[in-house]
Amino acid sequence: MNQTKPAAFPIIDMHCDLLSYLADVPGASMDKLEDIGCAEPALKQGNVKLQVMAIYSAVEPGSSAYGLLQSEVFKKLAEGSNECFMAVTDNETLHQAMQGRATGMVAAIENASGFCEEDDTLEDGFKKLEKIIENTGRVLYISFTHQYANRFGGGNMTTSGITTEGKMLLDYLHGRRIAVDFSHTSDALAFDILNHIDAEKLDIPILASHSNFRPVWDHNRNLPDELTQEIVLREGLIGINFLRHFLNATEPDALLQHILYGFSHGAENSICFGADYFYTAGDPDPSRYPYYFKEYEHAGNSYTYILAKLQEQLSQQQLEKLSYGNAQRFLQKLWAV
Repeated sequence: MNQTKPAAFPIIDMHCDLLSYLADVPGASMDKLEDIGCAEPALKQGNVKLQVMAIYSAVEPGSSAYGLLQSEVFKKLAEGSNECFMAVTDNETLHQAMQGRATGMVAAIENASGFCEEDDTLEDGFKKLEKIIENTGRVLYISFTHQYANRFGGGNMTTSGITTEGKMLLDYLHGRRIAVDFSHTSDALAFDILNHIDAEKLDIPILASHSNFRPVWDHNRNLPDELTQEIVLREGLIGINFLRHFLNATEPDALLQHILYGFSHGAENSICFGADYFYTAGDPDPSRYPYYFKEYEHAGNSYTYILAKLQEQLSQQQLEKLSYGNAQRFLQKLWAV
């Protein structure tokens, strides 16, 4: 099969936690590859042209201040004098990032508690969201929850659905060109979101920024087939997650199985990368170590390894869709004037 070398493919990745690492780890540096797999040298080596930077918060007092702090870290990176990163906020800057040397970045929110705490008024929460958007230039997507429930609905460790305020948040997002992320919703919340979008005829795109497939590995962070098909039907994205916990306990090539499952089950035009690199040191749960199989420990090697391994099963066009094409098309449609 005559194909382009995998290293030649540009990469768009839909999720990492570099901002929270830089915000709260003493001595944190975007150059420390030993600390985080999406450090700047690894992104360069891996030919990552656009990296989505998540603003993560837990459901706890002070979560919105932490979210705001990460948006300020984003702004500082974008305005930095070393020209390592550039903010991507529209199709023009997306094109520049795909063609240029600086790594493009766009902000996203992983847990709406990052702008609206449990005792905030919704009005104040929405004002905080607007401040985050002001600092970052654009928010690509919002995940309503993380693992547990908040005022908007149930996280992936729960069976709770949407709340009245969750519906109000959806109404607020109508027509704003901000997608809703299903990677950390409960199944019930995900389907409640879809039902409310349909019932109210809301203009809100959807995606799962860093999720795998539950039939391949049975974990509640992975997508059931019914939800996969809804994302495909609505022309959303599914970002493959590199964490061992969501792949398979012992088999590194299970990541390839997740990708091939997506291609064989209708997601060819939706599948992309969502590696989910974050700072793992000090985690008290020993069952999660190692967080990543060695093949996927950092962005400098992982994408090239994956694409090389898939050359015999997928065509060049399919590899292009996976590496950047599907994500680029989604963004271009979302940001079309």
